[in-house]
Amino acid sequence: MKPTRSLPTETAPQAEPRAFTDAAQAVAYLQTLYSQATDFLAASFRTALKDGTPKARYRAYYPELRVTTTTYDQPDSRLAYGYLPEPGTYATSITRPDLFSNYLQQQIDLLLKNHGQPVMVGYSDTPISLHFAMAGRHDVNMSGELTFTLRDVFDVPDLSITNDDIVNGEGVRNADGSVPLAPFTAQRVDYSLARLAHYTATDPEHFQNHVLFTNYQFYVDEFEAYARQALSDPDSGYTAFVAPGNAEITDANAALPVLPRLPQMPTYHLKRAGGQGITLVNIGVGPSNAKTATDHIAVLRPHAWLMVGHCAGLRNSQSLGDFVLAHGYLREDKVLDEDLPLWVPIPALAEIQIALQDAVAEITQLSGYELKKIMRTGTVATVDNRNWELRDQSGPVQRLSQSRAIALDMESATIAANGFRFRVPYGTLLCVSDKPLHGELKLPGMASAFYKTQVARHLLIGVRAMEHLRDMPLDRIHSRKLRSFDETAFL
Repeated sequence: MKPTRSLPTETAPQAEPRAFTDAAQAVAYLQTLYSQATDFLAASFRTALKDGTPKARYRAYYPELRVTTTTYDQPDSRLAYGYLPEPGTYATSITRPDLFSNYLQQQIDLLLKNHGQPVMVGYSDTPISLHFAMAGRHDVNMSGELTFTLRDVFDVPDLSITNDDIVNGEGVRNADGSVPLAPFTAQRVDYSLARLAHYTATDPEHFQNHVLFTNYQFYVDEFEAYARQALSDPDSGYTAFVAPGNAEITDANAALPVLPRLPQMPTYHLKRAGGQGITLVNIGVGPSNAKTATDHIAVLRPHAWLMVGHCAGLRNSQSLGDFVLAHGYLREDKVLDEDLPLWVPIPALAEIQIALQDAVAEITQLSGYELKKIMRTGTVATVDNRNWELRDQSGPVQRLSQSRAIALDMESATIAANGFRFRVPYGTLLCVSDKPLHGELKLPGMASAFYKTQVARHLLIGVRAMEHLRDMPLDRIHSRKLRSFDETAFL
């Protein structure tokens, strides 16, 4: 490659910050600024490819949202977000305002109503990485070998500013002294959007506000069957079904192409207007996958996520196929210990628990004692060792007994803990697939019969619970339990 150092810098045209008292107009201007910046980088990249030896270094900046208050305003106390807690200047960089337009408009509108101060929209001082600017664009050929070193000509992702200091509640401040306005910076959001496309093989635009996680492929088959049934019903409200590879159908009988190789976390979306449909992510087995998926989906600010998968039943009184509604978690997954210490309690959220219990009752047509016979509420233990039962049982079994755990898996506590950490309402409904402490292990034939009778019902319960949550006002399920003392104004 030819050396390209010490090049003069060409910067995208800048625009003066503008004040807005209308949320929709503010978001429209954010979109204008973002498009101007990314269009500049796209055009510059085409020029650099054509020239072979770039004659300049090219740079563009994320747009920024900024607001200042000089008083301790008293906001609507029913909400735990949407207001500035004390006098000062609050700011955040913004990416993909087209994708987040509804979210941005909702959050800005709350600020305007609660404080009566205009919001300022301009450019930030955070450069946009070329990798992120080109994501989703089809007007630039990104294939082929470069004749120059990319980082000498364009900004590349800076991992030092894609961390979670803000969302972890570490009291960080922006470089200019302003207070973070949102839980994630533009770089952090862009990083996760890129990771989501990679791990799930579906674009972020398809993700819905209600996310189901599972740890078995069987649930995917049932979700597709449910989606096709919903698409055949004009009154269902669902409009499309998306599979890995961004294959989208609106006809219940349409064929879906099969990818030659599935992604690490195959993801499927049953879409509804306003993103009010349901996304199902098959995260596979293990807390690492559970953390990875939730780390990145969190930037989309979903309304709720639920785990619906299989678990080991720990009580002799349980039967294969029984349901477990988690009201507490024993965290031995170890993947979140540095971000969320073990001494932090992960509470059950009342709205989620009620939605899940009501869905079980509705689908099983059981109530009272008969419902309790097939569904136990208690602590779910999550571990990082798939073969935990093969170890000396004196230690693990004693801890499980002391915690009053009734079930064990490798994902649920991770998903719940990251929901708590990211202020995303969470819940867990598991299905007992074996009882290793009591000698009941699945055999191949037994497993097939069990899955055939239970998976469809379990998946449908998860879907129905999400539909119950969808019908609730948004502020009902975004519980104050998820907010700390020093929070960002944006949810």
